[in-house]
Amino acid sequence: MVNPGWADLDRGLFSISVAAELAGLHPQTLRVYEREGLLDPVRSAGGTRRYSRRDIDRLHQICALTADGLNLVGIRRVLQLQAETRQLQAEVARLRELLGTEPPAPGAR
Repeated sequence: MVNPGWADLDRGLFSISVAAELAGLHPQTLRVYEREGLLDPVRSAGGTRRYSRRDIDRLHQICALTADGLNLVGIRRVLQLQAETRQLQAEVARLRELLGTEPPAPGAR
């Protein structure tokens, strides 16, 4: 049986050294990303950074955007736009549910 804490994508499970290794980065890079607002790991009661599975996924996304040539300001903007898009999509889905309408078929206008 899988530990129920593992299913929680936002639960801080990994130390900075483990998170850095999983992402293929140096721990100092994770500190820079946090300082730049790209990452916000939870803190233990003692103040230690704890990275979640979602944080690791975000690190992989940041690495991909860096590899595409974006700087940290550009990456921050892309991540903000993605979050806004998810929020708007959820709002549209909620409104469609309230109205009882189906989304249009792909390619339909």
